[in-house]
Amino acid sequence: FRGLAPLVVERLIGPATAIELDDGDILFRQDDPALAFFILVDGWVKLSRVTFAGDEAVIHVFAKGDSFAEAVAFTGKPYPATAQAVSTARVVSIPAPHVIKCIRDTPDIALGMIAATQAHLHHFVDQVEQLKAQTGVQRLADFLVSLSPAGSDSCTLALPYDKGLIAGRLGLEPETLSRAFAKLKKVGVEVAKIAGVQGLMTAQAHRIKATAEALAAESVRTGHYASSFGVETVPGEQGVPDRLIYNDDEAAV
Repeated sequence: FRGLAPLVVERLIGPATAIELDDGDILFRQDDPALAFFILVDGWVKLSRVTFAGDEAVIHVFAKGDSFAEAVAFTGKPYPATAQAVSTARVVSIPAPHVIKCIRDTPDIALGMIAATQAHLHHFVDQVEQLKAQTGVQRLADFLVSLSPAGSDSCTLALPYDKGLIAGRLGLEPETLSRAFAKLKKVGVEVAKIAGVQGLMTAQAHRIKATAEALAAESVRTGHYASSFGVETVPGEQGVPDRLIYNDDEAAV
């Protein structure tokens, strides 16, 4: 939606609601009625379909700032895939009827949605090209480069989600992914597991958030701030994501 006037964007997101998701929560399921489209504020959301054989096919993993389900929001068709959080996530939901009304009143919004849909199409074309033309090692190398800071000769980074999901996203079996990591070791890629740290950090951040909400609610002066606290995943030291507890009520500053 780049290029839209601020007032148009403000009108589009006017009735939007924020949805807090835990790891594993379902945002919508394949074949559910398309009632809204979404913007991912923080975290990771997996888009997948179930095949006729009952297997899960990972279509894409959305990251912070991505929008999705734009097209079905104004076609009236069901969601073609399932959206599931693969980390704690915060999503903005914009009702489909409101989107349709805004498009009728302001056609420029339709152009913005077409541009977003075309960006998704370009990604899927690139994905098909990878699956057809690249080996598993090359796909994994591209994925790791996409996570690395631009222009750096070397870096330490944390994988954004588990290896099983990475394998699904890259069109690989988990065993093939492990072999690809082993082959990349020859060119300097080292893999180390930090067992349970991310889950513990998230749980502790939410405990602190709950404490802050309780403390705010105890006072008449701060009680209305209690519902404005949130938890966000932010870049940390040595590539390991950190947690930020914030309050998005401007009056609370």
